[in-house]
Amino acid sequence: MGWAIALHGGAGDIPLSLAPERRQPREEALRHCLQIGVEALKAKLPPLDVVERVVRELENIPQFNAGKGSVLTSKGTVEMEASIMDGTTMNCGAVSGLTTVVNAVSLARLVMEKTPHIYLAFDGAEEFARQQGVETLHSSHFITAENIERLKQAIEANRVQIDYTQPIQNDTKKETAIANGDSQIGTVGCVAVDGNGNLASATSTGGLVNKMVGRIGDTPVIGAGTYADTRCAVSATGKGEAIIRGTVARDVAALMEFKGLSLEEAATCVVHERTPKGTVGLVAVSAKGEVAMPFNTTGMFRACATEDGYSEISIWPAAKFE
Repeated sequence: MGWAIALHGGAGDIPLSLAPERRQPREEALRHCLQIGVEALKAKLPPLDVVERVVRELENIPQFNAGKGSVLTSKGTVEMEASIMDGTTMNCGAVSGLTTVVNAVSLARLVMEKTPHIYLAFDGAEEFARQQGVETLHSSHFITAENIERLKQAIEANRVQIDYTQPIQNDTKKETAIANGDSQIGTVGCVAVDGNGNLASATSTGGLVNKMVGRIGDTPVIGAGTYADTRCAVSATGKGEAIIRGTVARDVAALMEFKGLSLEEAATCVVHERTPKGTVGLVAVSAKGEVAMPFNTTGMFRACATEDGYSEISIWPAAKFE
């Protein structure tokens, strides 16, 4: 048994031809955030603090679909959401519909610790943020030029899309294939376990490009996008509707609990046997310090490290950047 950490920056139909100017900043960001998490675990911070710290940093990086890099709704606005869960106590907190909160994951933790509730959304969540004195900025802070262009493309194509979607080419067949969404997927998340087997998970996202105002995905839904108990911690990324239907994060824990599967077996089963292809990826750690990072999409921006010295930064199945 030893500490372990895993994090993701979204899964999806990420082309092998992804331009270096889009790929390299994300690789560097994964490396940077992994190091933050490793240092926090080595410093004996509780896993709940570790996952919050890492996800806060991911939210501050505009290349990822969360916080500063959140994609836009059909009205050109941001609606951010996040959740966090402590596996030891089963305490959890979630938020949705945020437009001004710099770090949604930290507000989710405050919901967990400062209210009798689990989930706050929209005006109520924003008011709570003001009451707690968390950092807020005008919503324009979260809107990047890249996401304005993504929204423009999505509106022109009359589709709701995931944030890694490539621009539609003048090709009717290709347009038809991805007209109903597609499998380019984005979210950020982190899971961690300390040397005593304490677990925590956190996930954050801006949602779908051109989503309806008020749409809520899997990220803030405990048991779907985020889950942690005494066996494992899971953070999922993908098509929110598919992840909610499959209760993806909880299913990993349930297969370990009721079927006696290992973390790798449970995570692989959920991703490759119980969820439609092209819809999901996840990162997970077990109380024993094991790591699993399966996905049924082309790729997933992901990174992990364990106390025994193993580390990995990857996008595609066989591409590693240690």
